[in-house]
Amino acid sequence: MNAEEDGGAPNRELYAVLQVSPESTTEEIKRAYRNWAQVYHPDKYQDVHMKETATENFQRICQAYEVLSDETKRQIYDIYGLDGLSAGLELATRTNRVEELKEELERLRQKKEEEKMAAQFIPSGIVVTNLSLPQVLDGDGIMAGMAMSSQVNTTLSKHTNFAMGGNLEVNNHGAGTAASTVLRHQLSSVQSMEFLAQVGLQSLIGVQTTRYVSSHSTATIGIRKSLQDGSINLSNTWTHQLSSTANGNIQFVLGDQSSVAVGWQKKDDKMSASGELKVGTRYLGASAHYVHRFSSESHARIAGKYNSTTLEVEVGGGRKIPNLTTVRMMYVIGIQGISWRFEMRRGSQKLVIPVLLSTYFDPAFAIGAFVVPTSLYLLLEKFVAKPYLLWREKGKALEDKQKTSAQVREARISAEKSQQLLRIVADRKKTKQIEANGLLIDRAVYGSLEALQKQDRTIPNGDTTSEEFIDVTVPLNFLVNDSGQLKLHKGVKKSGIMGFCDPSPGEPKQLLVEYAYRGQKFKVIVDDYDELLIPQHAHLV
Repeated sequence: MNAEEDGGAPNRELYAVLQVSPESTTEEIKRAYRNWAQVYHPDKYQDVHMKETATENFQRICQAYEVLSDETKRQIYDIYGLDGLSAGLELATRTNRVEELKEELERLRQKKEEEKMAAQFIPSGIVVTNLSLPQVLDGDGIMAGMAMSSQVNTTLSKHTNFAMGGNLEVNNHGAGTAASTVLRHQLSSVQSMEFLAQVGLQSLIGVQTTRYVSSHSTATIGIRKSLQDGSINLSNTWTHQLSSTANGNIQFVLGDQSSVAVGWQKKDDKMSASGELKVGTRYLGASAHYVHRFSSESHARIAGKYNSTTLEVEVGGGRKIPNLTTVRMMYVIGIQGISWRFEMRRGSQKLVIPVLLSTYFDPAFAIGAFVVPTSLYLLLEKFVAKPYLLWREKGKALEDKQKTSAQVREARISAEKSQQLLRIVADRKKTKQIEANGLLIDRAVYGSLEALQKQDRTIPNGDTTSEEFIDVTVPLNFLVNDSGQLKLHKGVKKSGIMGFCDPSPGEPKQLLVEYAYRGQKFKVIVDDYDELLIPQHAHLV
């Protein structure tokens, strides 16, 4: 886990490996490299296992020195980390100015982003299968019709998108098809333009432009011409952000389909709602919907719609199931009859199955059509869906924990092996400090803040066997300099120090140090990214 993931200062791991400050000079980095190389050079060890450990740690030291001793690589690392170096962001042209370097890196990054965008190819589609029980009772088939629509969106350039789609509809009265294309180009940061062409059921061509007229308002002006009768419709839409979660719009259409529409939308973490009223020469209608989210997995929905041919209300709900799939069941009642509607969405694909139950309204049948599936859903939710999801979540949590535990065990073993190589020099430094009555690290542990606080309260003598922290007494004694001082630099994550590891990934960590100096006892606790400088009189017990 890198620093950025853990919420601390970014791109500092290599500084921790060499135990140098992010502001250190090239000479200080070279000196630190030589000191560590004297300990971890593989040629110093004859034992196979110790040589293997030394080789692994020596490679870490060499990698850190290679990056930090090269000014260009170091600047790239400071800005983008190891990912920036491995992604090919190292520049062939050297520069001494950080500003120029940043500009060049941003240019390369934008180029990669453009290449990524150009490769995007996003399909979406809807399949609607209409079923009818009255048809079955009349001796006909259950299929009342089918409709399919599909669209593919692709990015041609950073500022240009292209979409192509098609529709197919089949019912008892015949069939129809349509195909459409839309080209959208971003003219500037505040304005875009779209070109539309459609053939089939409604053959037409059109163009519209959208512009931000203020930070909270947009205006869209468009013109469409029918290729069937030659009629032209002009449209003008204004959208205004009413609040951080709501916006409203008004649309004027002038032509053979003249109309005025007013709409409103609101969406936040718990609910979403919208409403629209539309009045035209050939149309009068209104619609509204409200969705309440009980959690990130389940929601309830109620909606209503009215126009010259439709009056209906729908009630239902849905939930997310594993593999990014959402299922929903709706109960619909209106002048066209009583029906159920099942929906399943996975990514950008959607399947809708309306089931017409009755073409007339019967109170008893209407109640039963609502109560029976609702009761069945609640029973399945309580006794099947929730237990299954809970079992799945527990299994995933256990799997993640086992995976993390295995990684932590490997890191702990590696740190302990690294400490074995440090121990000889650390013991020699420790003996020298004892003779000089200088700085002696009696105990040092690094790990989970909560575990350290609990351990410090309940076990005065210190128990360093917990899996939530690691004993780092040896590496800290090794880091004590000849003057009897120890300094860990600010902004550098301590788990990267040689002989350390991260025993509790994702949790805040601290370093507890108990030490002796001039015959007196001291104690200090510092946060993961804070500077440690000892001895200090303020640490006196």
